[in-house]
Amino acid sequence: MRNQNVFERVEKKYRLNQKQYDMFLHAAEERIHRDEYGLHTIRNIYYDTSHYDLIRRSIDKPKYKEKLRLRGYGEIGDDSEVFLEIKKKYQGGVVYKRRAKLPITQARIYLESGIFMEKKSQILREIDYFIRFYQPRPKVYLAYDREAFIGNGDENLRITIDRNIRSRSHRLELSYDGECEILNPGEYLMEIKVSDAYPMWLANLLGELMIYPISFSKYGAVYGHLAEHRHNRFVENEMEREEKQICFQVY
Repeated sequence: MRNQNVFERVEKKYRLNQKQYDMFLHAAEERIHRDEYGLHTIRNIYYDTSHYDLIRRSIDKPKYKEKLRLRGYGEIGDDSEVFLEIKKKYQGGVVYKRRAKLPITQARIYLESGIFMEKKSQILREIDYFIRFYQPRPKVYLAYDREAFIGNGDENLRITIDRNIRSRSHRLELSYDGECEILNPGEYLMEIKVSDAYPMWLANLLGELMIYPISFSKYGAVYGHLAEHRHNRFVENEMEREEKQICFQVY
């Protein structure tokens, strides 16, 4: 049985418009099937340093990058279980994801204080080292609605398609899904995950539909919006300051 808390695979992302989305699913319908969850919501809190060192390094496309997030599925309440995840990516697209499942109350206490009352698993010890090394804090809430597909007779092929990607940098809690900015209105983000090479039918289909891989990070895109907003606000403040200086000189 495959360990659902440890993942090692190659992941590639593709941006789809509505026509490509419809054509891809129609053409692949005899090769893949939806997983047991159907269309569902995934909610994340991304953690980073005070100066966003993790995502800034990731944007620079290094050979190795890593991130930490708290993830929940569907509606999140005080009795929900969530996943604390470390995701590492090496040059060439190989992704290693390790996660620990925790009650949300226990996860909150651990992330806020570093206190964990029970014996830590190997994965939690790795997460603990990450937290002690980077001392990250919650930075971004990021959610999306996902439908996932599995290859017929090939469970190593997994395709996810995300829509309505949304985020905010305030009220960083999984249980609330409001006051968000939509990242990709009218678009879909498809991710193909395999343990080895693509099956030939899939490679051919992507070529026929002119669907090509892109370099894209949801958290990176959100950070880009935040950085642009901060820059624009800085420029406005500088212009206002200069106008006040001019007015002072005139009068």
